[in-house]
Amino acid sequence: MKITFYGQNSLHIEVSGKHLIVDPFISGNPLSKDIIDIKSLKADYILLTHAHQDHVLDAEAIAKNTGAVIISNYEIAMHYQNLGIKVHPMNHGGSWQFDFGSVKYVNAIHTSSFADGSDGGYPGGFVIESEHKNIYIAGDTALTMDMKLIPMRTKLDLAILPIGDNFTMGVDDAIIASDFVACDKILGVHYDTFGYIKIDHDLAKKKFYDAGKDLMLIEIGQSIDL
Repeated sequence: MKITFYGQNSLHIEVSGKHLIVDPFISGNPLSKDIIDIKSLKADYILLTHAHQDHVLDAEAIAKNTGAVIISNYEIAMHYQNLGIKVHPMNHGGSWQFDFGSVKYVNAIHTSSFADGSDGGYPGGFVIESEHKNIYIAGDTALTMDMKLIPMRTKLDLAILPIGDNFTMGVDDAIIASDFVACDKILGVHYDTFGYIKIDHDLAKKKFYDAGKDLMLIEIGQSIDL
């Protein structure tokens, strides 16, 4: 499994010969728009945690360019189905076996609406089990006790957690979240894009290190292999 960071909460995951894009906000992100060309991206599936613009901005363009299937909650899926895009709707607690592995849609505490104010359903995260590697993509969320349910079913190899604070968990809550999901290897996301969520990288890494955990903050376009 290869994971590439595209800024904010945007990721490319290559697994079992398939290409997954998570929360594509690239062309409108000042940190990524000159680094990542959305027209060159490969995608078989696009996973959307919720409907906010900084998570779905490029979903329609990438889906129409690649023929990718959008996986999200029912309301988001229907929004894109009405645009002629292939979708797979899900809802909280449900899982599905795809050709790259299983996906479970799990709880997140946040809000969710499209840029025009239309309903984006309830936000969520994804637990992906594939190729003997399991990851949790939290999406935008507060710290929640529901995270404790995840390791009861899945032993995680990586937790992808928001750490920018203000709109989501900050570093201190993300450390607790990593305890809740029983995973000490964390990829930080949702930071630095806007003034509200700029963080001190060295301090964040030190706090995780002092807690006995490994926080990865990778550059846009950089990849990690699991």
